[in-house]
Formats: sequence, structure tokens, C-alpha cells
Amino acid sequence: MIGIIDYDAGNIKSVEKALTYLGEEPVVTRDRNVLLHADGVILPGVGSFGDAMEKLCTYGLTDVIHEVVARGTPFLGICLGLQLLFGESEESPGVQGLGVLKGKILRIPEENGRKVPHMGWNSLCFPRQGRLFEGLDQNPYVYFVHSYYLKAEDESIVTAEADYGVKIHASVEWKNVFACQFHPEKSSGTGLWILENFIGLTR
Repeated sequence: MIGIIDYDAGNIKSVEKALTYLGEEPVVTRDRNVLLHADGVILPGVGSFGDAMEKLCTYGLTDVIHEVVARGTPFLGICLGLQLLFGESEESPGVQGLGVLKGKILRIPEENGRKVPHMGWNSLCFPRQGRLFEGLDQNPYVYFVHSYYLKAEDESIVTAEADYGVKIHASVEWKNVFACQFHPEKSSGTGLWILENFIGLTR
């Protein structure tokens, strides 16, 4: 069973629908025991860093997330869910993130005609082999919607990058922790392949 963390994030339903399409029976929950006994856990996310952290704290989910990670359970952050895994974001100065991984969440600069938010399809390149992307060709297209991006402190955890006039660390992998800045649940066949690879890690 894959648990989807319920903290009122906007893309929960689309993640649940994609997993169901792949034959899973995901459970949307904020119940600690359910999440701790799940085979895999997904932290979705759409919205603001500060508001999201406030809700995770209100629902008592921050400690649960750290417990899930410490247990070695496959864990996937999506979009804002990626950003929340880091310590802080320029979007919400003074708000402490989960701090599972180290890096900076920076605002995409509005210069040279660059539109913010970065919204639409963009190709990925793979600086190193990541388990989420096994079986995919180089430079697949995936769907992004974001105004802030990750610059990881340790680039050895970066498994996918995208170019939007700035280099976006679009996916990371560290031990049992995986995260994507893009939305696999909205990325057509490529995104379903990525989700299926994550499901495979829970077996």
C-alpha cells in the first residue's frame, strides 16, 4: 500500500488518480500508523512553502515524515513536496522546512524575458543514474509548474536537471528518498513510467 500524505495539498487527487490507473490502491491519510506501515509514502504539494509547513506541523506530520524516512520506506516528494524536504525557501523567509536534505530553494529570476512561474513542458537530462528514470530515453519531457527551484548543496544526489535559463535540479535521490520538482502525475506516459518505477521500489 502506498500512503499519500494528506495536508490539503492541491494535487493529491491527481496523484491518487495516477496511482489508481497503475493498479495501486493508494490511501490518502494523515494517520501516523497508516503512514508508518505503508510500503511507500508520497508527499505531494502545490502552494506556498510557509503555508504547507504550517499545515504539516498543525497535523503533526513533520515527525511522521522523519520516522518514515528513518525506517527506510521509499519516500517521494512531488513539486512543493520536493522543496519541503529542504531546510528553507526564499518564498517564506524564516520558515524552517523538513531539513531531510541540504540545499537552497531559490526564486526563478525574472530576467531576459523569462516568464515566472515556469509552467509547461520541459526536457530533462540525467547527470547520473536515478532509479526513478530507469528505462527512459535521454531528454524526456515532463510538466512543470513552479516559481521556485532547487539548488542542491550536494550535487551527487541530483538525478535530473532542466534548463529554464537557470539550471534547475529537477529530481534528487538519497538513500530511500526521492523527489521531483515536476509533476509526474501530469506528465503523460513518461510520468506514469516514473511513478511505476517508484511503485517498483516498494515491492
